[in-house]
Amino acid sequence: MEIRPFEQRDADQVVALWHQCGLTRDWNDPRLDIERKLTTQPELFLVGELDNRVMATAMAGYDGHRGWVNYLAVAAEQRGQGHGRRLMAEVERLLEDRGCPKLNIQVRAENTTAIGFYRSIGYLEDASISLGKRLIAD
Repeated sequence: MEIRPFEQRDADQVVALWHQCGLTRDWNDPRLDIERKLTTQPELFLVGELDNRVMATAMAGYDGHRGWVNYLAVAAEQRGQGHGRRLMAEVERLLEDRGCPKLNIQVRAENTTAIGFYRSIGYLEDASISLGKRLIAD
């Protein structure tokens, strides 16, 4: 797998992958999420490519206090081969290079597979509750 920054030509494959991985929700337009990300730290929006096909993604950011990762996805047929680990290691490297002291990840409570993956690469549950408020309706 080659890890590289997202390019506009990747958009259709990325959205299809996110749908396949169950990461999209009716209230979030994935194409708008891509457009928004491209205005802020686009170099932290990574894709994993294999045989000219996008098969993994990670959308990271750093706000000066904490790093975040969204849309970590690996195509179902490519799982279990270390691609997610490699992608997260690259995200961590890029964030650490920016001076980021801690990386936070939000995972839906019912996504036990993702929770298990993150635990296996050293992430622990924080004693906090995630709150959200919609500012712009998609």
